[in-house]
Amino acid sequence: MIIVEVQNLSKEYFGRKVLKDINFEVEGREIFVLVGPNGAGKTTLLRILDLLDEPTSGKVIFKGEPIDYNAKDKVSVRKKMGMVFQQTVLFNMSVFENVAYGLKVRGENAHSIRKRVKEVLELVQLQGFENKNALTLSGGEAQRVALAQALIPEPELLLLDEPTANLDPRNTSIVEQVLSHINRDKGTTIIMTTHNMLQAENIADRVAVLNEGRIEAIGNFQEIFWRPSKSALDFTRLENIFSGISRISTEETSIIDVGEGVQITATFMKTGNVTFYVPPEEIILSTQPLISSARNNFEGKIVQISDFGSVVKLKVRAGKDFVVQITKKSFNEMKLGIDSRVFLAFKTSSVKKIQP
Repeated sequence: MIIVEVQNLSKEYFGRKVLKDINFEVEGREIFVLVGPNGAGKTTLLRILDLLDEPTSGKVIFKGEPIDYNAKDKVSVRKKMGMVFQQTVLFNMSVFENVAYGLKVRGENAHSIRKRVKEVLELVQLQGFENKNALTLSGGEAQRVALAQALIPEPELLLLDEPTANLDPRNTSIVEQVLSHINRDKGTTIIMTTHNMLQAENIADRVAVLNEGRIEAIGNFQEIFWRPSKSALDFTRLENIFSGISRISTEETSIIDVGEGVQITATFMKTGNVTFYVPPEEIILSTQPLISSARNNFEGKIVQISDFGSVVKLKVRAGKDFVVQITKKSFNEMKLGIDSRVFLAFKTSSVKKIQP
């Protein structure tokens, strides 16, 4: 059954088109992921789906019924949806009160509220946090509270705007586990945006690539990223993209020469030209030489630092430039800065082929 259908949807702000003739369908129980660069229109599209913004033209159909954005009873449609924003906004009260708020305004009885809050806090691994003030939580904990708020009314459709963009790996993993659970066990349909290509590959049933207000491609991850057009590589902003000449080793791996004296070993076997990427989250960084089973090891220096709150992205020049993502805590503990000498390691399985 089709849960959401978007037909010829466009949106203008002050004469500038931010969404242009958007068309797609989302099946029930599907995880549908929107990827694309900043400014592509992803957040605007989610706000329209959540009835927070109205399209300039076109329509959104929810469970077979066109949405009337001017209807007084549109709140009845929104009750079937949940929304998690990238930036959390919590009330200055306890975690319990924050999570329970949605059920209280709907008139649920106290027993049902306590039972449901207990369930969702266990789901997001925040049991024992009930009496903590929500404003004292870490960024990852606060985002999990926001997710619990969205889940407590058991929505049929869950919308998420880059829910793990500023989270460390542990909190990201918890959020991904929750999404997989509610989709698999509760049948919740999920539409979300992300910049994390590994995340899209791991959890999406289908991916839509949004660029400059238009959907450029829709399909499963392999269809889009294993045989991508050059424009697809450009506007999805995959990081650590390399091209080189590959040969098969005696150990049945590929050794790829990407130039500048850099060779990268991969589990896939291919000869000739190949294009691939290495997710920044899968590269281990240290200030000392690493002792590990990882086959790809490089030494370099930090040439760029980008602070994203609880995580930091580093550009490391090691013959080629590698983007590495680490937590802010690790960054501070290692006392890293521009020109710091560092060591990188990643497994052969972290090398992802995107062209056959």
